[in-house]
Amino acid sequence: MAITAALVKELRERTGSGMMECKKALVASNGDVDVAIEEMRKSGMAKADKKSGRIAAEGIVVIETSEDGKSAVMIEINSETDFVTKSEDFMGFVNTLKVAVLEAQPADLEELKALVLNDAGESVEVVRQTLVSKIGENIQIRRFELMSNDAGVIGSYRHGDRLGAMVNLTGGDLALAKDISMHVAASRPQAVSAADLPAELLEKERDIVATQAKDSGKPEAIIEKMVEGRMKKFVNEISLMGQPFVKDPDVTIEKLVKKSDATVNAFVFYEVGEGIEKAEDNFAEEVMAQVSGN
Repeated sequence: MAITAALVKELRERTGSGMMECKKALVASNGDVDVAIEEMRKSGMAKADKKSGRIAAEGIVVIETSEDGKSAVMIEINSETDFVTKSEDFMGFVNTLKVAVLEAQPADLEELKALVLNDAGESVEVVRQTLVSKIGENIQIRRFELMSNDAGVIGSYRHGDRLGAMVNLTGGDLALAKDISMHVAASRPQAVSAADLPAELLEKERDIVATQAKDSGKPEAIIEKMVEGRMKKFVNEISLMGQPFVKDPDVTIEKLVKKSDATVNAFVFYEVGEGIEKAEDNFAEEVMAQVSGN
């Protein structure tokens, strides 16, 4: 596989390593970025995978919560430019949509698109298509998440228009649920607790830290303790319960919820455009094409 500049750039962004090191690792992995990262970490050339993700799509994340705080919905709506999200027509559509979705509780995007959205009896999809024609820019409802808890509360937090988080909490109150939502948006945990982390992820990390520990040349008994210590640190860094609370780093989220006799059942985090790649124009090629008349 050809090792392109784009592959080298991605690996540099995700590992913080030098260009030549990244190129060598990609050659060895036959262009597989994830394999290159694993091998670089094993050899100590990379500390961690930043998983920055190339986020290019524009749009907005919105949240609507019921008056009693027992249910909420978060929706991501994408557009081609940020300018569109500031328009009255776009925001009118979004604000009507989030209320309708919370009330109807659709099971999936197909059901969401079929919901009646206005007095004329038009569906969400018909209204969306009309809006696209009027604005002249593609608009898509990408994803949504519904949460409900009759025995607890749903907390939420939005950071600007691009980040949103919701937390399903039993016990505690709305203030605590909002604080934890804010923490999720800031720290982006991968699971509620260590028990919820995928076994494959833990096995892969253990293999990496074990390789690093063996290279230290220390006795086997010490190596085992090093591996366990590093795995515990890794798990705490990526699971919500093990993370230090952003508003009080001396207290973990686990201690925070226990203090209120609460339980975090689930959380969800959205970032606009997360995982979507937008083709980048090559300015030099564009200029040359114009000069040559192509």
